[in-house]
Amino acid sequence: MAVVWTILAVAALGYLGLCLFYYFLQERFIFVRFRMARGSRFRFKFPHEERWLTGADGARLHALYFPCRQPRGVILYFHGNTGGLRRWGKLAPRFTALGYDVLMPDPRGYGKSRGPLSEAALHDDAARWYRSLLDQWAEQDIVLYGRSLGSALATPLAASFAPRMLLLETPFANLHDVARYYLAILPYGLLLKYRFRNDRAIARVKCPVFIFHGQRDNIVPYHSALRLYASIPDHVQRRMYTFPEGHHSDLHRFPRFKRALRELLGRPPGGA
Repeated sequence: MAVVWTILAVAALGYLGLCLFYYFLQERFIFVRFRMARGSRFRFKFPHEERWLTGADGARLHALYFPCRQPRGVILYFHGNTGGLRRWGKLAPRFTALGYDVLMPDPRGYGKSRGPLSEAALHDDAARWYRSLLDQWAEQDIVLYGRSLGSALATPLAASFAPRMLLLETPFANLHDVARYYLAILPYGLLLKYRFRNDRAIARVKCPVFIFHGQRDNIVPYHSALRLYASIPDHVQRRMYTFPEGHHSDLHRFPRFKRALRELLGRPPGGA
């Protein structure tokens, strides 16, 4: 009997240690950041300019703006959790070729952006980038695009403002779904400092919503995207594009994905 109790005690201590490990290091798992020196240059072979904002707490925030000729609108693109604009900026021609300027911010701690992390700060920063576009663009010309973790910034913005549409690539309903997908045995309800409740925010969205997700996604579970889609109000124009062979980072390889972007972004504001 003593051996059994010893084994249980060791298991309990190991489980507690795992919980504490995740609690204190979760930001390293959620935000895989790579910093750049402020003077570093981007070497894209297409036009781009650097933009800066100051956060509510004085943090310096950085983004790249990719212009195109005779733009029909602008896309505010929130990228995924791994890497900064050196990686994600390469995607800008995907949208400038369709006639859209692109504003792509780096969240705090990514690239040249600085400042202490918190969910509230990230949401406030995203809203500041959105408002910065209103100096140049009408809201019906602004498209919000959220890629994976970026969906957690784009979705609340769409609920708070009136953009032309919301495009979500491999999004989740809430971060709890993603965490459980990796390791289901931890009590994430108690451990997670970041909730990112897209499912709650999307219930307040009024603009059209279009979701792209692969059924073989091994990072963000497909069922979480389905729950997010189900949370969109019935009166909102919506569509979910499912890719049975799609994974987390390869949807752009499918001709159907490219066709959908051309069709959606080629519509006039308010078009059916």
